Amino acid sequence: MTPEILAHLETRQRIPTGVWALGFVSMLMDISSEMIHALLPVYMVTVLGTSALTVGVIEGIAEATASITKVFSGALSDWLGKRKLLAALGYGVAAFTKPIFPLAPSVGWLIAARFIDRIGKGIRGAPRDALVADIAPAHLRGASFGLRQSLDTIGAFIGPLLAIGLMWLTANYFQAVFWIAVIPAFLSVGLIIVAVKEPERPKELRRIRMPLHRDELSRLGAPYWWVVAVAAVFILARFSEAFLILRAQSIGVPLALIPIVLVIMSLAYSLSAYPIGVLSDRVNRLTLLAIGLVLLLLADLVLAFATDFIWVGIGVVLWGLHMGFTQGLLATLIAETAPAELRGTAFGMFNLMIGVALLVASVVAGALWDITGPQGTFLAGAAFTVLTLAGLFAIRGRLSEWTEA
Repeated sequence: MTPEILAHLETRQRIPTGVWALGFVSMLMDISSEMIHALLPVYMVTVLGTSALTVGVIEGIAEATASITKVFSGALSDWLGKRKLLAALGYGVAAFTKPIFPLAPSVGWLIAARFIDRIGKGIRGAPRDALVADIAPAHLRGASFGLRQSLDTIGAFIGPLLAIGLMWLTANYFQAVFWIAVIPAFLSVGLIIVAVKEPERPKELRRIRMPLHRDELSRLGAPYWWVVAVAAVFILARFSEAFLILRAQSIGVPLALIPIVLVIMSLAYSLSAYPIGVLSDRVNRLTLLAIGLVLLLLADLVLAFATDFIWVGIGVVLWGLHMGFTQGLLATLIAETAPAELRGTAFGMFNLMIGVALLVASVVAGALWDITGPQGTFLAGAAFTVLTLAGLFAIRGRLSEWTEA
């Protein structure tokens, strides 16, 4: 074996079992969610007759709902000093909403199911990420978050692949696909209950009585809030992936093959997230983050001017690579800049800001799509990416000092 392969296997063996288990839990839930979400925008537009703006509003509000919930679940996990219970509860809520999708008789029911599903995501999100940070050793934190993201995203391309196959087998029978998506959701709940063990809380950590009090929020510190600010501006450039699906539809991709967009994106994401996480434990994380933003800029430009599926596919690959370069890094930076006893609150506040930015980005993207078409939407995303890059370079020196301290 080459030294690179041996180093990779050594790293793999040292990542704790709990991180692997959480990764597989995320993977199963993502298989379920993406089987539904890969088809939902097209189902709403083509079958139920909703507009692109409506899709943008629904996606944005749904993600914002998840983000607001993460604030309280993260703070509660700090107050309790426990993470697993809330993470398992969140996966359970999401699993029990899945049967609503095939049973929904109208858009209103789909919206309700989408929101309740995102509440489940909100309940589990911050405690789960804080749990990864608690379990992972400091020198493997980037690799651990990269691994969790990678396994999560493997589910995100298996789900659409299953959706494609099932749509073909059932002659585009959406409800049948939605029913089958229920199975992996409940498997994920069983796995987190059985396979994930929460580490003992270190005795030296402070007990947090009021995690969301301004005194505690101030303890998060300037480095943490700068990371949040950069991430929020960045999200304005990265609106919902629902618009990647609509972009494929706009160039005439057959209905049954629409989910291939998420397959391509998630494959690029999953193949890059873990290696980038490992690399981030050895090189400057902000440099890798800047590379991720450049990839997003290229993706927006390619998608804005794409004329056939080959160019859309290239844009989607670039989009997936930028996710692999950025999502695990942002989570790692949050874990490193926040005090250990406030990690749940830190991830919750981070996700709140991200959710608000995603709501704004998705609504603006939907409005631009209805007014100017796909080109205006993706060019606006490119403009926000340039602004984010400029902001990152402006504070890069100071932020590097804080994160390396």
